Amino acid sequence: MTTAAATKPNDSTGNESKPSKKWVWAQRGFTAFFFLVIPVLLYMVLKNIEWQEVKQGIHAYELKTLLLGCAIAAASFLIFSSYDLLALHYLKNPIKIRQVLPLAFVGCVFSLNLAWVGGVASRFRLYSRLGVDAVTIAKIISTNIVTNWLGYTIVAAVIFSSGQLDLPDNWKIGNTALQIIGGVLFLVAASYFAACRFSKRRTFKFFKQELSLPSFKLALAQASFASINWCLMGLLIYILLLSKVPYPTVLGILLISSIAGVITHIPAGLGVIEAVFIAMLSHQVSKGTILAALIGYRAIYFLLPLAIAAVIYVILEIYAKKLNAKTS
Repeated sequence: MTTAAATKPNDSTGNESKPSKKWVWAQRGFTAFFFLVIPVLLYMVLKNIEWQEVKQGIHAYELKTLLLGCAIAAASFLIFSSYDLLALHYLKNPIKIRQVLPLAFVGCVFSLNLAWVGGVASRFRLYSRLGVDAVTIAKIISTNIVTNWLGYTIVAAVIFSSGQLDLPDNWKIGNTALQIIGGVLFLVAASYFAACRFSKRRTFKFFKQELSLPSFKLALAQASFASINWCLMGLLIYILLLSKVPYPTVLGILLISSIAGVITHIPAGLGVIEAVFIAMLSHQVSKGTILAALIGYRAIYFLLPLAIAAVIYVILEIYAKKLNAKTS
């Protein structure tokens, strides 16, 4: 994790200095990149969705199940978006919560649907509109990544080492192997906490970049936020499977499929999550039940937030243009 940086550099007289030409051109270049690449990624995601299947899958559920699923998704995205608040607190950057949360929500949704490019591009675009420099934006993103995967490590360590995953007999990775992986993940998480609590050296250099350890309290906050978020994602699929599969098994499979999605770099993990769930659950429930649950999951956790995020993004752009017009 990285050290703090100011949002706008000041000169020796205390007045705000103008952004450097390199930063101005970087902003312009990233804006052009954003408007070229994001629509392409969005098209790739949408063209591979069978909308009739989405419609049929949603219609198969009772209204109370869908409303509960939406509530779980809303709670998850509130926590997910709060990763940015943790990062800004760590960087001692006083941006108002009402400015951060909508921006962070857009970044989270774009990251999920359009791979890391969408999240990075949108955050650079929107944070730069608030006057945040490129170095600080990069630190926010890197801190969010650490937070997310710290939570993953803790939840995966608990689930994998518990031995509660009911895997099919022909699955190559057995419970013993998963328990060993879980033990290793416990060590990784414990090492991070120990370093944050006891390390006298707080700053390290890695590839010419300075990395600083957060306080122990902040590390606990990171772990709490991200662990709850991963658990909520698993809970949504569990609800949509109508509780036919034990929750630890559903959460464990989600964790495994998430790694597979990262490795393949497919936007929104299209096809990857489905393949892993079918391979690991087909001995317990029917393929149709699994697909219906995952269609509902994609509609509630991916498509609906994507539509909302697109509207919020347009509003943020309009607001930024009006603000710039007033200050110019």
